[in-house]
Amino acid sequence: MAQRYPAIAADVWVFDLDNTLYPRDCDLFRQIDVRMKSFIAELLGIDTDAAHRIQKQYFRTHGTTLRGLMDHHGLAPEAFLDYVHDIDVTPVPPNPALDAALGRLPGRKIIFTNGSARHAENVAGRLGVRHHFDGVFDIIAADYRPKPDRSAYDAMCRIHRVDPTRAAMIEDIARNLEPAHAMGMTTVWLRSSHDHSMLGADGPHVHHVIDDLVDWLEDQTAG
Repeated sequence: MAQRYPAIAADVWVFDLDNTLYPRDCDLFRQIDVRMKSFIAELLGIDTDAAHRIQKQYFRTHGTTLRGLMDHHGLAPEAFLDYVHDIDVTPVPPNPALDAALGRLPGRKIIFTNGSARHAENVAGRLGVRHHFDGVFDIIAADYRPKPDRSAYDAMCRIHRVDPTRAAMIEDIARNLEPAHAMGMTTVWLRSSHDHSMLGADGPHVHHVIDDLVDWLEDQTAG
């Protein structure tokens, strides 16, 4: 059968975590969202409606709610990350097909997330794919500068010895591919109908568009 997607030559594959390695309909963010509102309400002494407004405002203007809390309220980030990622990951089903496809994909594989390494380890472990990844680059390693801040990408490449021109990045949020493209990475957008994820999806920084991660991986390793 002919390939459905163009083949990509890469030595390193950089994967986003949330809503990329696992499907959006697992909806882990619903749990995280509730815990963020609760944390902000307690921190600032406000009700949850006001906390929700602040949470979304900081996310839009700072890339993550955490960055906004750090910049505006001097928050020490560790307690926030521990609290908001203390969630039930059982809605994420083990994925043997993803496990097999990643096993056939040649080259190093890295998780690049705006969440914590602990969260990435929990989710990747639940999926049954953690053993395929050579490392996790999280928000702590990025000095709390979230995607799409270019400094996070530079740090990821430096720490994990990634040549961007020999790397591919897979993401569900199109704008997070802009710095990757600027550095010379091949970019792959996992299509989503959510407004936040679609923003900028028609730009030249998106090289490839896919609808299913496992299908795409299987196609990359066919033959």
